[in-house]
Amino acid sequence: MKIIDLLKDNKPHLSCELFPPKKWENLEAAKTVVAEMAALKPDYMSVTYGATGGTSKYTTDLLSEIQTKHKIPALGHLTCVSSDKATVDNMVSTYKANGIENILALRGDIPADSGFEPSKDFKHSCDLMAEIKSMGNFCIAGACYPEGHPESKSVEEDLEYTKLKVEAGCDFLITQMFFDNNILYNYMYKLMKKGIDVPIDAGIMPVTNKAQIARIISLSGNLVPPRFKMIVDRFGDDPLAMKQAGIAYATEQIIDLFANGVNCVHIYTMNHPEVAGEIFKNLSYIAPRAN
Repeated sequence: MKIIDLLKDNKPHLSCELFPPKKWENLEAAKTVVAEMAALKPDYMSVTYGATGGTSKYTTDLLSEIQTKHKIPALGHLTCVSSDKATVDNMVSTYKANGIENILALRGDIPADSGFEPSKDFKHSCDLMAEIKSMGNFCIAGACYPEGHPESKSVEEDLEYTKLKVEAGCDFLITQMFFDNNILYNYMYKLMKKGIDVPIDAGIMPVTNKAQIARIISLSGNLVPPRFKMIVDRFGDDPLAMKQAGIAYATEQIIDLFANGVNCVHIYTMNHPEVAGEIFKNLSYIAPRAN
């Protein structure tokens, strides 16, 4: 099933992101995580794909597990920053052969000291989207950045690139995580003014430990509102209290999003089904799951 067909109604939608293992011997453990996450009945599940493609086989394995065994729509990530056209075409063909209809097309970031050269065939994710579109009738998702892409010179430049994604065939957008909903509401107004009217799936990350928030800020520069900073300062040194507070904060964000008409939320689970499970439980009447 194409995810875009799920997102067009006015019902609240919850989805989850997982990441694949780096080694084959951890694949069975990852499949257990998939099964536990699938038991929550998310509307769809996505699986990440490393910038250099090192986990691509395991990404495909988990996508097939999600879609074939658990009967949940699967969204496969695909990056192009270090790939040539032949590599991308092979991966798209692999997804197609495994019945994967939904692809999140990303440029990706090359890890430091990886030894990989930037792609000469794909400079931006919109180039990748156009290539995917030429290879079949896929549902294509793209990333967007409520606080602006770290490499963009301005918000306006970032919005221009987002518009190019939609023009290249992007069917819906998934936001980078944010911790202040007002940032998203302001951003959606800017998208509307730009003529970008595809569905927006709001990315929410439950922060359940103190180290996690420091890493998030260092990588993406997310704004941490004072209210959330107070939570981290007060509970960050107590693992169980911080976990509970992080789940509560993410739940509150999602409730506010639904109340304000943002009907699609994508949870960055960090492969913790118990955390996602608590959030789904907290929303059992607000966003009930199908039996």
